Order: sequence, then structure tokens, then C-alpha cells
Amino acid sequence: MPEDTEISLIRPAVVNIRVAKPRDLPELNAMIAQLAAHHGDAAAMTPEALERDLFGPMPWIQMLVADAGDELMGYAILVPLYRAQEGQRGMDLHQLFVRDGHRGHGIGQHLVNRARAAAKAQGCDFLSVSAATGNFAAHRFYENMDFTARPVTGMRFLQALA
Repeated sequence: MPEDTEISLIRPAVVNIRVAKPRDLPELNAMIAQLAAHHGDAAAMTPEALERDLFGPMPWIQMLVADAGDELMGYAILVPLYRAQEGQRGMDLHQLFVRDGHRGHGIGQHLVNRARAAAKAQGCDFLSVSAATGNFAAHRFYENMDFTARPVTGMRFLQALA
């Protein structure tokens, strides 16, 4: 998760953690771009690609949002995983993002809790998440949420299919 600035907005009285809806696509696309920029990347995501992956004929991801009523304050993306050798279903918390100014109010914790509940409801045995090697704030956050650090072993390879 990105570091927060000195800006801290007042937390709304009610924050609803819910499944993303088509009307959320523009805000979600903007937040994905904010997270990419924070990591020094350019986001190639478009509202059309996000719509395809969330609501298309073959949904690829699930997205939870923190909704304050007048704006979205954050999101969590869930992607299915499978451990064939153990016969276990899992869910990867692919991205967790809370907008600048809204961090430190428990919104990330609420998103993780709802992600955990969603994974359990879908018969998952585990929820995984990764954080950059030097992102110690994220490491502490996930450890405080009862995630256990696992060493990375081996190499991951990629082959473009286009």
C-alpha cells in the first residue's frame, strides 16, 4: 500500500464494503492508475477492460469497494488460486488500495476482512497476499491481520501470448 501523506480526511460515519458495480468503473479505473503511478508504472487498464474482467461473460476477478456514499475510498481485487498438489482452493488478494487521506481509519482492515469472508464463502482454504520486499509498512499491516510471511522460492516465468 502506498505511504499516506500528511493529508487526513475525516472518516465518514458509514463506510459500506460491497461488491463493485458497473457504475464504479470510472472511479476504480482512476484508483488503479493512482496505485500504478505510486509504483512508478503507467496503468494500461481501461474501464472497458475492467468491465470485461468484472462483469463480462467470463468474469476473471472480483472486486470489493469501500463506499462512503459520495465516493469510493478504496478497493480490493481478488483472483482465484489453486494448489493442485493439496487440492486446495485459494484466493489471492491481488491489490489492496485505500485513497490518500483515508488511510489509517481501518478501511484497509475492513476490505481485508470482507475479502477473507468472500474467500471462505467460496470454499477457499486460504487467502494470500504479497507486498514488495521493502514495503515494511505493508508487511506489518498484513502480519497484524494474521497473515504469515512465506519465503519466496524458485523463479516465476512469463510468456506473452499475443
